[in-house]
Amino acid sequence: MQYDVIVIGSGPGGYVAAIRCAQLGLKTAVIEKYKTLGGTCLNVGCIPSKALLDSSEHYHNAAKHFSAHGINLSNLQVDMKQMIARKDDVIGQNVAGIEFLFKKNKIDSLNGVGSFVDKNTIKITKEGGETTQITSKNIIIATGSKPTALPFLPVDKKRIITSTEALTLTEVPNHLIIIGGGVIGLELGSVYARLGSKVSVVEYEKSIIPTMDGALGKELQRVLKKTLGMEFYMGHKVTGATAKGKKVTVTAENPKGESVKWEGDHCIVAVGRTAYTEGLGLENIGITLEERGKKVPVNEHLETPIQGVYAIGDAIKGAMLAHKAEDEGVFVAERIAGQKPHIDYNLIPGVVYTWPEVASVGKTEEQLKAEGLKYKTGAFPFKASGRAKASGDTDGFVKVLASADTDEVLGVHMIGPRAADMIAEATIAMEYRASAEDIARICHAHPTYTEAFREAALAATANRAIHM
Repeated sequence: MQYDVIVIGSGPGGYVAAIRCAQLGLKTAVIEKYKTLGGTCLNVGCIPSKALLDSSEHYHNAAKHFSAHGINLSNLQVDMKQMIARKDDVIGQNVAGIEFLFKKNKIDSLNGVGSFVDKNTIKITKEGGETTQITSKNIIIATGSKPTALPFLPVDKKRIITSTEALTLTEVPNHLIIIGGGVIGLELGSVYARLGSKVSVVEYEKSIIPTMDGALGKELQRVLKKTLGMEFYMGHKVTGATAKGKKVTVTAENPKGESVKWEGDHCIVAVGRTAYTEGLGLENIGITLEERGKKVPVNEHLETPIQGVYAIGDAIKGAMLAHKAEDEGVFVAERIAGQKPHIDYNLIPGVVYTWPEVASVGKTEEQLKAEGLKYKTGAFPFKASGRAKASGDTDGFVKVLASADTDEVLGVHMIGPRAADMIAEATIAMEYRASAEDIARICHAHPTYTEAFREAALAATANRAIHM
């Protein structure tokens, strides 16, 4: 079969790229090695984790907060089988949605492992070993990533597990040990802490969510400890983990170099993700991986050194975010069609779906200091928000960083209720190079959480916050 575009991988980057290619009139095929479309995000990542986060949040609120609203319950219980079944149903609905979109846009979905024969030919190897070949003038690598493995800490997928297995536990652990204080570890830790687990987070760095603005990590750690009882062991270097029976023991060196250990029911290894590029046959077309042999090299047009071969998402450099991959998928599709799209990588928001939620876009305060840029800061706490008081979500704040010379907004960092949704306003404003005063002079509905963003912008504009 001859196509205009072949996409290898059907995750957020791959399926979005395919749909946009089809919309632009390009005959498109997608190769997916798993039996379901959607990649990590829909099957074992973003979507199922959010389903469990929502379910656990309902339980936690019912157990801890409903009485304050005059709602009294008794004999409250967790039905893990039903919770997992609901999560699986959510996955099924989203996968079916992609299947519908592929049919609607006349995209061929081909099952098997795709690998390069040459720069225009892809071999598809099916599960039983049967092979077939298809050709195209343009090929997009969108193979995503997998959980990073630690060589000294083998995962048995029973007691020592990754985020994938953590989404299918049928019982609430008494003690859950999480190696890694990043997004994945904190979200999964939140799920089980809400359901009653003792959760211990062991992190090598001095701060959780270390890639985000430092103030966010400090506040999130404080709130998770206060509201969920999560324990944090910062600056600890994990040295190993062993499983015996229904128990797992994790060992580490503390900041003083002393040996410490924890014993729990399960240990989640959540130290990041690694680009999945094995088996692509890149050596057959002369592509050498970069960044310790994991990432596919691309230029500013997301084209590899081989003309007509592109790569997007987790397979290339940059943040491993589903929405980054989606934007790159659209970008490459439109480049192939002869258009001139753009992506501003500084304005791709990052979100942590704990509660309170954490969201960030643009430069962090640490980055501005390192770059020697003059800036001013405005912050507003949710404890001063009427809407937050009404819902009982008063932890957190919004921080606006603006240029000291031009007042242009350089970064927005927030931790609080619905921050994941609120960050979009900041991103739009920054796309249009808004100043802090622009935001301060925009009328925001009252009472809403987004008023905190306006107040933070006011605070950055000659300290003009009204409600603080």
